[in-house]
Amino acid sequence: MVSDLILYHNPIYNWLTALTIAGAIYLVMRFGKMIAKRRLDHLSKKSTKDWDDLIVLLIDRIHSLFLLALGVYAGSLILELPLNVSYFFKKGIFVILLFQSALIGSQAINFLIERYRHQKIESNAAAVTTLSSVSFVLKTLLWFILLLLALDAFGVNVTALVAGLGISGIAVALAVQNILGDLFASFSIVFDKPFVIGDFIIVGDFLGTVEYVGLKTTRVRSLSGEQLIFSNGDLLSSRIRNFKRMYERRVVFSIGVLYQTQYEHLIEIPKMIQSIIESQSPVRFDRAHFKEYGAYSLNFEVVYWIQNPDYNVYMDIQQIINLSIFKQFKDKGIKFAYPTQTVFVQNDLSQTFNSQSLNTDADLQSSLK
Repeated sequence: MVSDLILYHNPIYNWLTALTIAGAIYLVMRFGKMIAKRRLDHLSKKSTKDWDDLIVLLIDRIHSLFLLALGVYAGSLILELPLNVSYFFKKGIFVILLFQSALIGSQAINFLIERYRHQKIESNAAAVTTLSSVSFVLKTLLWFILLLLALDAFGVNVTALVAGLGISGIAVALAVQNILGDLFASFSIVFDKPFVIGDFIIVGDFLGTVEYVGLKTTRVRSLSGEQLIFSNGDLLSSRIRNFKRMYERRVVFSIGVLYQTQYEHLIEIPKMIQSIIESQSPVRFDRAHFKEYGAYSLNFEVVYWIQNPDYNVYMDIQQIINLSIFKQFKDKGIKFAYPTQTVFVQNDLSQTFNSQSLNTDADLQSSLK
């Protein structure tokens, strides 16, 4: 009889029953996962809260291998397996459980990090900059702990393994020192915060807005539109100018007038410019002075502060100041200087020539005598 056939210490009908149970449980959980995901996804679209989105994501991260392992384990309960087979079988199920826990934990970390990023991107860009590094550290720590648990489940001496990894890690660090240099540079950016996401920076000849700070590279969106990618190590070794940290902008400009300008106008020009600048906002006037005698102009130097770091605000105010100076100079009859050269010609060349001719004739007559 086929039903009396013994296969690996169990009757054949026990194996068939175990396979049926495993398959049924797998299909039920697979179908239940699909239904639950669909309904929760529908509810999450109507809800204003985002925690139901997390539940949907976590359900979606339940791996089919994990469901199959649960079904196989349930079916195996009616079987009598040898101790060594049962031992490795249970350990294998435990490892799959740890793997599933790592997937769900990583998804939860990603969700929480992104949720915090969207909440704080406008109000606290510095905190958002740290998120990529924090996410990497948390997920690495999670997978490392679960790996140690899996190895410990199979009887591996975890303490000795960690000690061995510490020694071999020195050799690995030497081999990948450039990558590690960028990695530690990213941590330096995170904790020291020379710039954060959203800052406008200049690095050498390149300038743009920081878009992303990663573990190896930092990405900057230039004014012309392309994305600039810097390695973190090279970036920190460069001179970085952070314009977002500029609370007010110092402006220095010069103007030159003709040497023929009247003395009274020279005295009036600094007061005139001061009045124009003080009429602008948000502006703090510093000084305006007759600075020097130039090669072709009388030069004035003007200094003021704009209490707003925005470049467009600076250009708008400077344009108004320039137009006002132009108009008032025109009304006063003051002329701007431009590169010129004046040549003075002395008109006594003919007299000099006649004098030289008379002297020559007198010398000639005296020589003939």
